[in-house]
Amino acid sequence: MLSNKSALVTGSTSGIGLAIARIYAANGANVTINGFGEAEAIEKERAGIESEFGVKCRYSSADMTKPDEIAAMVAEAEAAFGSLDILVNNAGIQHVSPVEEFPIEKWDAIIAINLSSAFHTTRAAVPGMKARGWGRIINTGSAHALVASPFKSAYVAAKHGIAGFTKTIALEVAQCGITVNAICPGYVWTPLVERQIPDTMKARGMTEEQVKRDVLLAAQPTKEFVTVEQVASLALYLAGDQAASITGTMLQMDGGWVAQ
Repeated sequence: MLSNKSALVTGSTSGIGLAIARIYAANGANVTINGFGEAEAIEKERAGIESEFGVKCRYSSADMTKPDEIAAMVAEAEAAFGSLDILVNNAGIQHVSPVEEFPIEKWDAIIAINLSSAFHTTRAAVPGMKARGWGRIINTGSAHALVASPFKSAYVAAKHGIAGFTKTIALEVAQCGITVNAICPGYVWTPLVERQIPDTMKARGMTEEQVKRDVLLAAQPTKEFVTVEQVASLALYLAGDQAASITGTMLQMDGGWVAQ
C-alpha cells in the first residue's frame, strides 16, 4: 500500500507514534522515527522495524522544542529516502495542574512540543510535497482538540490549536494533492496517559482506580481505552490514496466522548 513512500513520525519511540511507524513499515514505507528514551531501547525498536518489515528505518533525536533541529530532521528524512511523503505530527507531553499553580516552564514546553513543532515540521515538509504533487499530513489531536477538561490548560490550548492549524493548512494545500487531517482519540492507554495519573490523583485527591474510572474513562461511554493499534489503523487509511478526498477533518476515535 505504501511502497516507495517515506514517512516521518514525531514522538514515535513509544505509544501511538511507534504503532503508526510500525503499521506504515508493515505496509512498505521507509520510516523515520523520533523521540526521547533510552538509546538501547530506541535502537532495538529501529532495528526491529527494519528486520521485521524489510524496510529502512532511521532515528532522529531532534528536540521538538528547537526549530533548527526540527527543520534539519525533515531535510535529513527527505534526503535519506528521496522524498518525504507522509508526515505525522504526534510528539506530545502533558502536565496536570490548576492554572494558578501551573508552572510557566511546563506551559511553554507543552505549547512548543504539542503545537509549535507541528508548524515547524509542516513548514519544512510542504515544499517537497507540493513539488511532487502528493502528500499526507496527519496530526495527532485529541478529544481535547474539541472539548476541555479541567487542570489541563496548556494541553487543551495546544490541541485546540492543532485543530485550527489542521484546517488552515488543509485549505492552503487543497489543490496540491496534499491532505491534512487530525486524529482525535479519547484516552489511549500509553505512557503519556499513565504518567499523568499521579498528578491527577494529587490534583483531585483520588486513588489510581478512581482516576481511571471517574476521570479518564468517565467521558467515554464505551468505558474502554482506545488502543494504539486502532489509532494506527486510521492513520494508515488516511495515508492511502482512498482517503484523497478527506482533508481538513477532525476524526474522532473517542468511544463516544464528544457525542455527548
